[in-house]
Amino acid sequence: MNSPGQRFSTIAFIASGTPEAREAYDRLSQRYGNAEPAKADVIVALGGDGLMLQTLHKFMATGKPIYGMHRGTVGFLMNEYGHDKLVERLNSARITVIHPLVMRATDAAGRVHEHRAINEVSLFRQSAQAAHLRILVDGKERLAELIADGVLVATPAGSTAYNLSVQGPIIPVGAPLLALTPISPFRPRRWRGALLPDKAKVTIEALDPGKRPVAAVADHDEVRSVHSVDIGMDLGVSINLMFDPGHSLDERILGEQFGF
Repeated sequence: MNSPGQRFSTIAFIASGTPEAREAYDRLSQRYGNAEPAKADVIVALGGDGLMLQTLHKFMATGKPIYGMHRGTVGFLMNEYGHDKLVERLNSARITVIHPLVMRATDAAGRVHEHRAINEVSLFRQSAQAAHLRILVDGKERLAELIADGVLVATPAGSTAYNLSVQGPIIPVGAPLLALTPISPFRPRRWRGALLPDKAKVTIEALDPGKRPVAAVADHDEVRSVHSVDIGMDLGVSINLMFDPGHSLDERILGEQFGF
């Protein structure tokens, strides 16, 4: 939730390239001013969920609150657009704190690539051959071999994104959990994934990576031909998402569970 007496007056606007977003950007900037992000109290993102994810990644380390208004296609992370009383809306908004995943992927040359993900870290087969993967949790082998198109680890905030599309569980945003979900599993045929504590460290190893190459993706950052990937939640990084009262991320995720 927001702090008592919260006051936001200096705003930085960011927009996607759609005509609707650019029109809103010009209109709101003229009306409320448009500060440099480093000097702003709050960042307002105008677009869809893609633009919001880009904004969250760009300002992840700053701790600045981010408020989205829907001027795109999918708007799960956005508030409704309106040009009136924006400052009042910002000052009455509620803050939901989310934490990203950190992915450390080791490629075929032994290089380690580190990226963060707000939604999920996914491993995919990189060729026509199904991926053969070994899964460890906190250093203990839990699955000796998963034969599948891939597997993903999702945050609660990301559990309604790709994770839901591959039949993974929806997780309430405040729950201290991660979803470990297979993508088109072949063996073990009945394994549908697991819920893990958010402090868990997941290691996924590619078996026979020469014949069956695997790519790893943290939201939009891809590493090709990985041999192993370590995934965990970065509880040291807090992202402050703002929502209008009655339209919190918690409420939206709950609505998804009942098919709204």
